[in-house]
Amino acid sequence: MAKQRVFWLWILAAALPVLLIAFLAVRYPEALYGHEAKGQLIQGVVLLALLLGSAALHRRSPPGHILRNVGLWTAIAVTLFAAYSYRFELLAIKDRMVAELLPHAGVEVAPGAVSFRADASGHFVVEATVDGVNIRFLVDTGASDVVLSPADAERLGFDLKKLSYTRRFETANGIVVGAPVRLGSVAVGPIGIADVRATVNGAPMQNSLLGMSFLGRLSGYQVSRDTLVLRR
Repeated sequence: MAKQRVFWLWILAAALPVLLIAFLAVRYPEALYGHEAKGQLIQGVVLLALLLGSAALHRRSPPGHILRNVGLWTAIAVTLFAAYSYRFELLAIKDRMVAELLPHAGVEVAPGAVSFRADASGHFVVEATVDGVNIRFLVDTGASDVVLSPADAERLGFDLKKLSYTRRFETANGIVVGAPVRLGSVAVGPIGIADVRATVNGAPMQNSLLGMSFLGRLSGYQVSRDTLVLRR
């Protein structure tokens, strides 16, 4: 009698994956498009069947324990498949959370377009990769050049003592001098601009500035309330 009960438990465990395939095919048909997706599903379900069958054949486990494990593994399989089916929606949620927590990181909202949220002070801070070095810039459409703080310039390998500070700028704090330099590349997400004109500021700055020598070479940029969108 015990052997017969174990046999039927094994049959039930092996049949559940088949029922699971039928359920998922009806509930999430779009996730089964393509041979790769179907193959991954079949492999996962076969593995699940083996695990459930092995659990059912474990004679020392009481029937209630076996059924509980079968239900648990089935629930895990359904959850994983649902997560895979809605992976793009989940990625969008993840990008939204990143934009809120790390506004300088930006979110790619379309091919070649990156969106940034304003920080608590209402300014847009953009993290760019300059010649392989990550630098955070304050977006400033009033600056004709990309302006590097002395600290960021040193991070990029410039020797501040050997630069020629031939440029003079009038600012709210008075006249400041700057040294003209060229940046090999400035990349913001998928947007990359080569050979960018820049100036190393002669005085300390809290943030480097992302000015028009970069912004002016984009196809466009737009500010709407607390959102900035850069387009390649």
